[in-house]
Amino acid sequence: MPVLRRLYDWVIRLSEHPKALWALAGISFAESSFFPIPPDIMLVPMVLAQRAKAWLIAGVCTVASVVGGFLGYAIGFYFFETFGNQVLNFYGLQSGFAQFQQQFNEYGLWIILLKGMTPIPYKLITIASGAAHFDLLTFGAASLLTRGARFYLVASLLYFFGEPMRTFIEKHLTIVTTVAVVLIVSGFVALRYL
Repeated sequence: MPVLRRLYDWVIRLSEHPKALWALAGISFAESSFFPIPPDIMLVPMVLAQRAKAWLIAGVCTVASVVGGFLGYAIGFYFFETFGNQVLNFYGLQSGFAQFQQQFNEYGLWIILLKGMTPIPYKLITIASGAAHFDLLTFGAASLLTRGARFYLVASLLYFFGEPMRTFIEKHLTIVTTVAVVLIVSGFVALRYL
């Protein structure tokens, strides 16, 4: 797949750009409230390209994701009937949201902690937290813990196994991207039907 290879090479080059951290922060922020693309799309190549900065990259990704999560919370808290519903409709998640919100009222902290590590879109968690008027301090702490764990885990794996991981990814690019897409789509499907 020459197109996939060119895209991969472009992302690797972008990840080495001096402004790459700002782009990663922007994607991480937006993904937590409305943007459909997970920050891993930049996190992985950035850590592979600059392994010495793995912890800084994971930190930027974490902080931006948590700050963006507060925007998602605000959307759910203040604008759920207008903008929050539109975000859920865009992702096709409106039908399962009532059941999710009921579960959220009972198990909110556990939902944030568990689903924040999965491929399930984090914006659903942030918007639901606001719509349920979940305790803001608990939401922030749980978001920091779960998003930090996820991004630092990815960065750690790439830091310690970087070159073999990069070689594997480059050799099996089609398989790796297919698995990543399947995981993301599975997250959306799980939300819709569970």
